[in-house]
Amino acid sequence: MLRPTSGTATLLGTPSTQLDSTMFTRVGYVAEGQEMPDWMTVRGFMDYLRPFYPTWEEGSLLRDLDLPDDRRIRELSRGMRMKLALASVLAFRPELILMDEPFSGLDPLVRDELTRTLIDRLATEDGTPPTVLISTHDLAEIEPFATHAAMLHNGQLMFAEPLDVLLDRFREITVTLADSTQIARTFPRDWMCPESSGAVVRFVHANGSSESLPQEIRSALPSTQSIESTSIGLREIFLAVTRTQRSAA
Repeated sequence: MLRPTSGTATLLGTPSTQLDSTMFTRVGYVAEGQEMPDWMTVRGFMDYLRPFYPTWEEGSLLRDLDLPDDRRIRELSRGMRMKLALASVLAFRPELILMDEPFSGLDPLVRDELTRTLIDRLATEDGTPPTVLISTHDLAEIEPFATHAAMLHNGQLMFAEPLDVLLDRFREITVTLADSTQIARTFPRDWMCPESSGAVVRFVHANGSSESLPQEIRSALPSTQSIESTSIGLREIFLAVTRTQRSAA
């Protein structure tokens, strides 16, 4: 719908500027505030969508998501609307599911139901499971089940890699010094969010598991007495990278 100002993107091997109607039977989309025909009932909406797709395997989706067949969409809560949007996508078994802020504003129970249904449905279907791409700021929600993570900042891709690799290399480093007067006024550029208190220096390092890091630290802080490395989560990684980029700007 929108022409790119720069860069390129492909969807299932097809350039984004060349998508046709057949592609949309292979791609599912679930988004915060997704528009649906409010006057339809849950059952009527699912029946309306069925003829549009070559494959439709609804099964027990509505029951699994506790969605009442006879309730009109306008009467559904925010969480139930999101569950209906997910059901309408999972039913036609797309190859790719795009989810834009699917957990925003939802209570913990609904978030758990959405996540469980998504994972269970992907795990029990025959054949190759679809790829699920989630764009979200609710990082704690996706960390338990995401396999890969990518971060965009001001139009730039900061990283894109397997989640386990990312979580292994980003570490919070705590350095204790023998002499607090030896703390440098400036720190190496790749030390993210450095702060000091007395004889202790803390920072986030993007290669915190590197074997060469102790030598790098001792070069910058000659009176280093001890070094501790602590794993951090996606939220902490996001904050460290974002704050570093803003400081650089």
